Amino acid sequence: MFLYVDRGISVIEMIYYLCRGVCSASTYGVSPPEENQYRMLRKIRIAAAVVCFALVTLLFLDFTGTAHAWFGWLAKIQLLPAVLAVNAAVVAALALVTLLLGRVYCSVICPLGVMQDIAARLGRRVRKNRYGYSPERRWLRWGMLALFVILLAVGLSSLAALVAPYSAYGRIASTLLAPVWAWGNNALAYMAERADSYAFYTVDVWVKSWATLGVAVATLVVVGVLAWRNGRTWCNTVCPVGTVLGLLSRFSLLRPVIDTSKCNGCGLCARNCKSACIDSKTRTIDYSRCVVCMDCIDKCNKGAISYVLRRKGAAQSAGRSPEPADASRRNFLTGVGLLVATGAVKAQEKVVDGGLVAITDKKAPSRVTPIVPAGARSLRHLTQHCTGCQLCVSVCPNGVLRPSDDLTTLMQPRMSYERGYCRPECTKCSEVCPTGAIRAVTRGEKSSTQIGHAVLVMKNCLPASEDVSCGNCARHCPAGAITMIAQSGRRDAPKIPSVNVERCIGCGACESLCPARPFSAIYVEGHEQHRTI
Repeated sequence: MFLYVDRGISVIEMIYYLCRGVCSASTYGVSPPEENQYRMLRKIRIAAAVVCFALVTLLFLDFTGTAHAWFGWLAKIQLLPAVLAVNAAVVAALALVTLLLGRVYCSVICPLGVMQDIAARLGRRVRKNRYGYSPERRWLRWGMLALFVILLAVGLSSLAALVAPYSAYGRIASTLLAPVWAWGNNALAYMAERADSYAFYTVDVWVKSWATLGVAVATLVVVGVLAWRNGRTWCNTVCPVGTVLGLLSRFSLLRPVIDTSKCNGCGLCARNCKSACIDSKTRTIDYSRCVVCMDCIDKCNKGAISYVLRRKGAAQSAGRSPEPADASRRNFLTGVGLLVATGAVKAQEKVVDGGLVAITDKKAPSRVTPIVPAGARSLRHLTQHCTGCQLCVSVCPNGVLRPSDDLTTLMQPRMSYERGYCRPECTKCSEVCPTGAIRAVTRGEKSSTQIGHAVLVMKNCLPASEDVSCGNCARHCPAGAITMIAQSGRRDAPKIPSVNVERCIGCGACESLCPARPFSAIYVEGHEQHRTI
């Protein structure tokens, strides 16, 4: 402790070095365990990334909702969802972390970033030292950010969401990995049943949207191939979040620095940098693209790269001219405020109804206004805040929420009742939404919120068309909004349903349980603005 004080080190530096437990021997004359200090930091970074990636993936796979109760906050600390939810505390915290440590968000918290690292690691198994320095393609990075902001501003947020990193990974996990997870669960349920155990239960496995499936496969192929071949290409050229954080990381307090007195220019660090941001010839690092993975530190056999305070780094990088300030980037930051403006993504349609015997598949009716969950408040609110990450679709226990395949609202959740109905006591979608597109509601609030109203199609109704008694819709209506009345002019005819639209909440129990095929005799028409009844 006194060694630090005697040498006139600032309090911040002292705390920094004490937390790390080491100090540079060449600078302060203290004998440290020098070889392993940065390797340990790198291992901690990798361990944290693996844990975050596994838990975020579990959020999209867990159909019971158990994981969300413990780890749902991981979805809420993703940058773009936090911006759309106007969560100032999370946005400020992520900005502060970036200004202190660099772009650790991209290499630890962002699931798409960690997925790129996994693909890049597989690529390195084929050929080591495969990378090389590449100059920054500033026009592409800032052009993509400008396009992203413009799409949000003009209301085409469904297209903007295609490159949003958290949402892109969410679609991959929920569309491609969740079915595999469900099949595994069903296999366990089958084996458990044979052993007279019901610890597991079977779930339906079905494609919720062919459009979303296509987008998920395309995203996985493009991002995976780019990462396998060139590392962080997507992260540093296409991703709007990476571009914004890259601007902040240029001014980070801690950063990897090349000590020119130790570096021999071998280029080993550059050939192992998946961000292609190390120029071994000039011995400089582009901090706007560096994601602080520390692979370069691990590979340097001369100990010429260290993760140090910026002031000390400037001394080590003697002879390096400071990077000029880029005024255009500050201008783009103003445009980022438009991220709060719009989202994008609609619903979906068909799917079959369950049953004990083979029956004709139900078809989704043509709705004038799509139906959105109670916490969404209105169609406009959902459209402005949703990024189409599919987390609510994954957690919906009744198969009601589907991703839209309409181009204007691509991949945003919509409700359809061919497989089940929205139970008034279920609030899971509002509990997991990270952007605030579906606000948290209580069971009481949900059961009293009218998201739509039932519409009767008499020509499809069995009492009218087949002259048989039914009443299924009235028996199962949780709001008591449907009553059976006598047909006019026929005293002995079966009773037909009558809907009280003032009491109906639009849960879809009547539509889902109606025995008419292929179209239900009663369906729900959505409301653009929800109201309390």
